[in-house]
Order: sequence, then structure tokens, then C-alpha cells
Amino acid sequence: MTFQPNPGDGIVVNGRAYTVGQHPAAPGVAYAQAGRQGIVYQLIPVDGELYEAKALKVFFPKFRIPAMVYQSEHMGSYREIPGLQVSSREVLTPERNGDLIAEYPDLLYAVIMPWIHGCTWFDVISDQRNLGRSESLMLAKALAAIGSSMEQRGLAHCDLSAPNVMLPFFSEVKLPEGTAAVELVDVEQMYSPKMDRPDVLLAGSPGYAAHRTVHSGLWSAYADRFAGAVIIAEMLGWSDSAIVNRAWGESYFDQHEMQTPCERYFLLKKSLGQRWGARISDLFGRAWDSQDLSSCPTFGEWLIALSTLSEEEVVEEIPAASAAAAAANASDEGEAAPERSKEVPAEVIASLGIEPGTREVNDNVVGRLFHQARDLEKAGNLSGALEIFRSAYHFVKKDSPLEVELAAAIQGLEEQLRPVEDTSNKGFKALLLSRKFMISSAAALVILAGSAITVNQILAEKAESRQMDAERLAEQQAQQEQEARRQQEEAAKKEEEAKIAEAERLKEEEAKKSAEAEQARKEQEKADLQAKYDKQAKYDAYLASVEEKKKKQELQEKYDNQAKYEAYLAQQEENKKKAAQDEAAAKAAAQAAAEAEANRKAQAKAAQQAQAAQLQKQRSQNVVELVALYNKAYNAQVAGNKDRARNAAHEFINLYNKDQSYYKTVGKMSSRRNNLQKFMSDDSHWIPKL
Repeated sequence: MTFQPNPGDGIVVNGRAYTVGQHPAAPGVAYAQAGRQGIVYQLIPVDGELYEAKALKVFFPKFRIPAMVYQSEHMGSYREIPGLQVSSREVLTPERNGDLIAEYPDLLYAVIMPWIHGCTWFDVISDQRNLGRSESLMLAKALAAIGSSMEQRGLAHCDLSAPNVMLPFFSEVKLPEGTAAVELVDVEQMYSPKMDRPDVLLAGSPGYAAHRTVHSGLWSAYADRFAGAVIIAEMLGWSDSAIVNRAWGESYFDQHEMQTPCERYFLLKKSLGQRWGARISDLFGRAWDSQDLSSCPTFGEWLIALSTLSEEEVVEEIPAASAAAAAANASDEGEAAPERSKEVPAEVIASLGIEPGTREVNDNVVGRLFHQARDLEKAGNLSGALEIFRSAYHFVKKDSPLEVELAAAIQGLEEQLRPVEDTSNKGFKALLLSRKFMISSAAALVILAGSAITVNQILAEKAESRQMDAERLAEQQAQQEQEARRQQEEAAKKEEEAKIAEAERLKEEEAKKSAEAEQARKEQEKADLQAKYDKQAKYDAYLASVEEKKKKQELQEKYDNQAKYEAYLAQQEENKKKAAQDEAAAKAAAQAAAEAEANRKAQAKAAQQAQAAQLQKQRSQNVVELVALYNKAYNAQVAGNKDRARNAAHEFINLYNKDQSYYKTVGKMSSRRNNLQKFMSDDSHWIPKL
């Protein structure tokens, strides 16, 4: 029978009675939470407080592993670590819970542990619930403290994610003092150097698993570092409404964005730096850019950094390159300015080594960009190559051979990536002059700055042949720029009109939905009333049928009782006859047994008498033989044959010992035996004649 309890159902586990809890958001439904390995039910103790509730985790068949017993016994030593309350676990086994498992086979190797009250971090993200600064800091410090305590013991959760981080801090149930603000659940995959590797490993949860991690499964002492850094950053960022509004959904990051220079990363890193300081921002950056899990910051580093923070608002400037990258993602793509150098902040230009008032940059930097773009183009990543070409174009000398080469490369890639008609709608120069491209170019140059081969020498031979093409291209771009601006103005106007029309349409739809909802409500009330009438009629009919059935049952019981009484009387008469027959048979059997016993005793007495007569005869013969053996020994000694005398004495002793209690009462037989024994021990002893 499958385990599918209803609210209020009773169950006894390990001698304690519980009832199944009711889901607070769904009356009539058991309080259960489904996970990747099984379903967790809430059990409320019959004789306890609500905060003493237990969680019964019923695993799916794939995860019902007998080794769970040893694992849970070992994990019991970690129950004192704040945040690992679920380590206090009891596994249902056939030896201890055989009757319960026989009734519900699904409960084989199920685990009962403390129920953690409160919401999950997943619920906070999904509800887009904005936190206060003190709440964010308190939650982040609590999670860092748990991770630090676990790392010091060589432990790792191995599936750290928003659904597995519980927040008793937000519980509506009154909890005992000292309860941790953050608790970890779903610890079946926990790593410990003292435990065996699980049969089934998980590869992390979307939005928290590093894409550079091997996806065959996480199980090491470093498994929590990257996911922990992301969750701590989320907790700190959730005090910033801009971060909350930019969340992907069930987590802040989309799994495809993990460890990539995406907009959400720059926005969160900027927020951490401004609100919590450069140290917190740097720790998150280290985790994001790490090549493996062991390179991520430890939870101890996070805890030290968080412990120095204040609940008061602190705003710090972040590095120029990061500010440029973050601003690039937030800026309007359509904005452009006549002079590109004015779009880049002065600090960014200075960090790149560009002379004030110019767009020139070290040739090694541009060469590095150029070669990387060519490599991406050969690999088929045309869009990536185009972005890097555009970044380099902003920082080369105007009218130089390198600018001509880059312009030609950009135009060629745009023709491959876009249809011909699109090039008439968007000016090439307008795209290059947009604010977003300007500032993102600065960020790209900061990241890629390094040594490379000078590009000017490579392109010098091609400069003259492409100079004329560049001049013609510039004229075409100027015309396209004007056309693009006009089309942008028309598009903006149409978009505004469309927004107004859409707002009107939505308003009408809302009114229509309200009317339909009111009509549906009235129909539902009518249906509910009719259902009540129908239910009452059925109930009346049921009462009538029950009364009729009761009368028939009473009459039938009278008939059955009369028949049973008559059958009882007949049975009594039959029992009397049978008892008389049994008594006569017993008497006959007793008499036969007495006769048989008398015959047996007579036969035994006769046999005993015959045996006594036979024994007496044998003894008489043996007395004669003993006398003869004694005389034989005496005669042999007299004749001087001691060996023969000794043999005769030996035979005498053996025969005498067979019935010694009788022979010692016969004449001088005992004296004969004594003389022969003396002779056997000393052959000089003279055997007397008797």
C-alpha cells in the first residue's frame, strides 16, 4: 500500500504518535514538499508543541539506499553545528519498523528528522521580496558561519541552492531561543572524509552550479564554495530593489549566464561594491572568475569580511573598469554622440593609458584585440568577433591604416550577420558611436590589455589601397546616420502611440474580465446553493434507507437467533449420546489395559526368576574355575615355573573382579585373591595351599 496520507491521519514512529499536518495554503491537503530525491511530510506530535514537529522524508525508489542507516548515524555527530539541525535523523529499517514498513512499503529507509519552520530562500527570490539591510547582512553572515563550521570539519552540503536553504528567521511559529536564522536541508549528498561516496551524485542546481564544474556530480570538500558565494551575494543584493527587479526567476542568474560577463553579473557586482564595499565585491568576483571550486573564497573569508560590515548604509566607489562595464549594460543603445572620446569617462581613458584629448591606445592592446577577433571569426563566432572589432575601433588613430582595416572588417561581418535591407535602417557609424558600445569597449580593453604583436606593421601594406574605400564609406555612413535618426524618431512616435493603444486595450480587457468574474461568481453561488439542496435531499434519502435497513436487520436477527437456539438444543442432545459412548469405550479400554499390565508383570517375574537361576549356575561354575586357577598357580610355583604361575594368577584376578561382591562372600576365595596379588607384585612370595 502506497503512503499517501491525508491531513490528521495518525502514525506511530519509534513508539511516538504523530498526526499528518495540513498544508497552510491548501486546506484538506497534507503538508508535503517534493524534492529531487523524495517527498517530505510534516508530522505533528500528539503530545508536544508545534515547534517539535518532525519531517518524514519518503524517498523515491532510486534513492532508497540501505547505506543511509550508516550515513545517518555518522551525521548525528553534526547536529550541534548551528544550521545542521536536520543531522539529527532516524532511518526506518525492517528490524526496528517492520510492521509499519509492511503496511507502507514506501517507508523503507525513510528518514524522520526535525521539521524546519519558515520559508526557503527560493520563496524569497520567487516572491521578489525586498529585504532590509540588516536582514540581508544577518542572513548572509548566518550562511557564511554555517559554511565555515562545516569546512573546518571537512564537510560540504554538495547541493547548496535556494530550495535547500531554510530561513527560520521568517517563521510564523514561535521557536525556542537560540534557533539558527538559517538552516540547511536535503543533506543526503553531504560530503565527509569519513563517509562513502553516494551511489547517485547530483550535478548542482540551475542558477547555482558553476558551468566549469564537472557535471558528472559534486562530491568534495570544496563543493559548496561557488554556490555559497552566489547565495551570499544574492542575500546581500536583495536589499537593493534594482537587483530584485532584475532577477531571472527562481534564482537571480539564469544557468546559461553562470561565470560569463553577463549584464546581471556586472549589475550585482556594482551593487555589492557600492552598498557593501570593495572587499565584498572582490570576493564575489574571485568566485565568479574561478577556474575550479578550490579557487573560490572560503566561507571563513566571507565571514571575516561580513563581520566588519555595519548595518548602516555605506556607499563606496568601485573600480572604473567595472563601473564602465555595468554602465554599458544599463545605458540606452540608441544614444550616440558626435565625438566618441567624450562618451568614455576620463578615469576609464586614464586607466587604459590613452593620452588626454586623443583616442590612441598602445598598439599592443589593439593588436591583442585584433588577433582575438580574428580567432573568433575563424572559429565561426562572427558576433563575438564583431563586438571585439568594434571595441578596438574606438581607440585607434583617426584616418590611420589600422582604422581603415578595422572599419572594413566590421563592415564585412555586419554584411554576413544582417540582411541587406537592415543596413539601410541602421547606420554603421551610429552603432559605433553609441554610448553602450563606447563604454563596453573601454571595459573590454581593460580586461584584454596585455602584450601582443603590433598590428600597424601587419596592416601597413594594405593602407593605401583601402584609403579611398574608407572615404567613400564615411560619406555613405553620414547619409545613413541622418536617415537612421529620422527613422528612430518615427519609430519612437509609433511606439508611443502603440503604448497608448495597448493601455486602452488592457483597460477594456480588465473591465471585461471583471464583469466575467462577477458573472462567474454569481453562477458559482447559484451552483453551490443547488449543490446544498441536492446534498440535503440525498441525506434525507440516505436516512430513510438506513431506517428501513435497520428494521429488516432486527427481524433477520430474531430469525437467526431462533435458528441458533434450536441448533444448540440438537447439539446438546448429540453431545450427551456421544459422551455416554465415550465413557463405555473408556471403561473397556481401562479393563483391557489392566489385564495387559497383569500379564506383563507375570512374564517379567518369570523372566527374572529364570535369569536369577542362570546367574547362580554361572557363579557356581566360576567358583570351581577360580579354585582350579589358584591350584594351578600353586602347583606351577611348586614346580618352579613362575611364568605359568603368574599367568594363572592373572586369569584368577580377572575372573574374580567380574563379580567381586559375590566371590568375596564364598569360602576362602578372598584369601586366595590376596595371596595371588602378593605373588604378582613379588614372585618370591610363597602361595599357600588352601
